[in-house]
Amino acid sequence: MKPAIAGVTRTASAVAKKKPAKRKLSAASREKIAAAQRKRWAAVKKGAVKAAAAKPEKKAAPAKKKVMSAAVRKRIADAQKKRWAAVRAEKAKKAAPVKKPAAKPKKVPAKKAPVSKKAATKKAPTAKVKKSAPEKTTPVAIEAAAS
Repeated sequence: MKPAIAGVTRTASAVAKKKPAKRKLSAASREKIAAAQRKRWAAVKKGAVKAAAAKPEKKAAPAKKKVMSAAVRKRIADAQKKRWAAVRAEKAKKAAPVKKPAAKPKKVPAKKAPVSKKAATKKAPTAKVKKSAPEKTTPVAIEAAAS
């Protein structure tokens, strides 16, 4: 709602909009309209009766199917082919001046020879033994080795 103006308060009934009053016709006016409508319908019906009496209805004969001769079909086909040839020629003519420079061929890596199944199987790695420094021979070790 709008703010109140200097001490003036509004009530809900004063703010609500009133609907416009419905228009009413007098009985005499309604009768004139009805008489005019009856007169119009009578004229339409009278015209329909006259038209029906003037022309008796006849069953229309089925329309004969139109057939083109082979020569006409050939002329149409040739003309259409000629039109399409012109369209294709125009398209080729537009596309011809716009040529892209030849692209350098890409280097393709050489294929490796196929690996046989036997070579493909891996062997278990062998244990490597570290060689230790030669042991010093002592007189006790020599006696033990001799016995």
